[in-house]
Amino acid sequence: MPRLLAAITLLLSVALTILVTIACSVPIIMAGIVKLLLPVPVIWRSISVFADFMMYCWCEGLALLLRLNPWLKWDIEGLEGLNKKHWYLLICNHQSWADIVILCVLLRKHIPMNKYFLKQQLAWVPFMGLACWALDMPFMKRYSRAYLLRHPERRGKDVETTRRSCMKFRAHPTTIVNFVEGSRFTPEKKVQTRSPFTYLLPPKAAGIAMAMNVLGTQFDKMLNVTLCYPENDRLPFYDMLSGRMTKIVVRISLVPITEELHGDYVNDKHFKRRFQLWLNRLWSEKDKQLEALHGGDKKAGQ
Repeated sequence: MPRLLAAITLLLSVALTILVTIACSVPIIMAGIVKLLLPVPVIWRSISVFADFMMYCWCEGLALLLRLNPWLKWDIEGLEGLNKKHWYLLICNHQSWADIVILCVLLRKHIPMNKYFLKQQLAWVPFMGLACWALDMPFMKRYSRAYLLRHPERRGKDVETTRRSCMKFRAHPTTIVNFVEGSRFTPEKKVQTRSPFTYLLPPKAAGIAMAMNVLGTQFDKMLNVTLCYPENDRLPFYDMLSGRMTKIVVRISLVPITEELHGDYVNDKHFKRRFQLWLNRLWSEKDKQLEALHGGDKKAGQ
């Protein structure tokens, strides 16, 4: 694509994305304020339905923007058998801001609206932060190991946030999304975390273990999603906005939630170790899948 056309496309995409986000987030924020002022369960449920509908409208707006790119091709496997009336726990690798857009657009008609575990910093993003709060999306504040050594009372705060948030999702079908790496993959972060994987950071198990423990058998299935941008893996979000994205590969597999995956992750050390080993094996398989999707032509971060 010529640079001038890419620059024009980028400006238009950013402007339209901002407009769509504002148009959908303002009603959600207003509904959230009503929800705050009128703590009545019946009103809360009605507002949740309305907020989810506005989020669906946001997803439709993003889908329209993606359709404006005539060069974009989708390679998708695994949408069969999904149902908007079920509860899902969705785990996914995380490479770019584009990941959230892809998940929202692709799955909007197949499963309940996604509820993301978000970093605390995103709460301050204009419009979007307040809208996510109104949608009951949990904001997670990560602490470094050094900080926890100085402030041990902060240990387990994220787990408690997960527990409180998941309790809200028992009332109606929900998809809980967790980017279990905790951060977007970059070669630098791969080195910093001493990741044993080629295309992934080490997974963090506490969030999904707690979600399973709180919602128990209410989850119908776990969705293991792998996202790949084989021709735009350096700057996927920028390429998406500028119309340079050419191919998006999505692989979805259903993982049974067996009895062995339920337990007390905080207090049961044996269960914690067993759960971590299970998740690491799943991540190792995902890493091999990503290598195959990239054609095995390079090693990330090397």
